[in-house]
Formats: sequence, C-alpha cells, structure tokens
Amino acid sequence: QVQVVESGGGSVQPGGSLTLSCVASGSILGPTYMAWYRQSPGKQRELVASITSTGYKTYGDSVKGRFTISRDNTEKTVYLQMTSLKADDTGFYFCTVEARYWGQGTRVTVLP
Repeated sequence: QVQVVESGGGSVQPGGSLTLSCVASGSILGPTYMAWYRQSPGKQRELVASITSTGYKTYGDSVKGRFTISRDNTEKTVYLQMTSLKADDTGFYFCTVEARYWGQGTRVTVLP
C-alpha cells in the first residue's frame, strides 16, 4: 500500500509564489511516476505537471514557464514550485503516485 500526503497550500496574492510538497510512503521501490493535478471551481481535474521514473517532466499548457516539478534524492518526495500565480491557478492540488494512489489534496487560493 502507498500513502500520499500533500502540503504547502495556502493563500497568495497574484504574482506570488508557493511551493507544494508531496510525500509518498509505503511500498515504493525506486523512482516512479508522480504528478500534480488540480481541480479548479467549475472545471475538470487537469494535469499540472508530472515526472516519470527517468526524470522526464511534462507540464500543462497553462502553467508552462511558471511552475516547476522536481524530485528529491529520496525519490519519494516531489515538489511543485509555483511562481507568477494567477487567479486561474486557484483550486485543490492533488498528488498522485503511479496514477493509482492519490492524496487528499492541498488548497491553493490566489486572491483576486
């Protein structure tokens, strides 16, 4: 079994920055696919950023150039550095491991 816990959400002014963390624990052997999704009000859940077991990164079109996903040396923690935040970035951010295990989410609010 795998547990996924997100943290780092909060409220920020437009143009501000936040860094989210996702810690995975349990039956994980080596680096694996991890990703951030977000659920914004009135919108479907969308991919924000992902990182594969080999370190290949992808980003949603709306966050390219502003968000950065990274993994620490334990390979069980990923970060999402968010800069130049906009009101449209408001939502719940969820972390997933292998697209199978999901955390409870962390809320990000960019104040209008």
